[in-house]
Amino acid sequence: MRVTMKLISATAMAAALLANPAMAQDDVRIALVVKALGIGFFDAAAKGAEEAAAELGNVELIYTGPTDTTAEGQIEVINSLIAQQVDAIAISSNDTDALVPALQKAMERGITVISWDSGVAPAGRQMHLNPSSNPLIGNMIVKLAADHLPDGGDVAVLSATSTSTNQNIWIEEMTKVLPEYPGINVVGTVYGDDLADKSYREATGLMQTYPDLKAIIAPTSVGIVAAAQAVVDAGKVGQVNVTGLGLPSEMAGAIESGASQSFAIWNPIDLGYSATMLAYELSQNGAVAEAGAEIPMGRMGTLTLDENMEGAMADPFVYDASNIEEFKSIF
Repeated sequence: MRVTMKLISATAMAAALLANPAMAQDDVRIALVVKALGIGFFDAAAKGAEEAAAELGNVELIYTGPTDTTAEGQIEVINSLIAQQVDAIAISSNDTDALVPALQKAMERGITVISWDSGVAPAGRQMHLNPSSNPLIGNMIVKLAADHLPDGGDVAVLSATSTSTNQNIWIEEMTKVLPEYPGINVVGTVYGDDLADKSYREATGLMQTYPDLKAIIAPTSVGIVAAAQAVVDAGKVGQVNVTGLGLPSEMAGAIESGASQSFAIWNPIDLGYSATMLAYELSQNGAVAEAGAEIPMGRMGTLTLDENMEGAMADPFVYDASNIEEFKSIF
């Protein structure tokens, strides 16, 4: 399943070609591959990618992904893109390692491959764009819970899939900083597979298993909404605080109901924009993914790569009752 977006009209392109004959070439085809179609976070990322494509002028953006969050679905999508001979693939991965062979095949065919949001193992990509730094995110998700637990308490984690690259890294980083939050006791981690119904059931199970639970940390935009609804339905607003990473548009009701005191997220519009810009720079403008490289990201500035060929876009931003109205209509 693929949604293809031509982002410049024939008239505009003709005018551009007259002004700049060097543009008389086929469109650069950049595929933005997401974990699954129909997820609000990725729809917002696609808007940013469209913005970048329009700004670049000669880009055809292909927004695509499987219908569920599986490695098998993404491999099928990758093979289709290889057959289409796209210029670049920018992918948010469902599995760190399983995608590597298919993406290696893409690179062997001359296709630029980067990962963003959720990473691919280094052998399967040229570079990875982190939305923020993993240590900052790990610290933020536990801080959001601790800020509303001055006396400490039991908290639990509701993650996406057990193989989700970014979720596992953030939870690991969270664990590293737990000593800085005395009294915060992580009683368990469960997985909702980024499915609303399963995440709801898992959150409900946490509250039943741990009657003294004070907070659910969900570093997933699907899980956090489901957990907040579970808290409301269980009549535990004010007793269990849901926090983590979510979209303002989807979490506004949880903030208003009190099921969530605060949460954080980077701007997915900026993330899709940055991924598209980086894919273009690598595939068209001679940028090289190497340690210390500084690669332009348009209005987002410059990405500096570390020794793992990874870089961080920006710090996470906290949303609460003071600003949710401002942002809920944006993404």
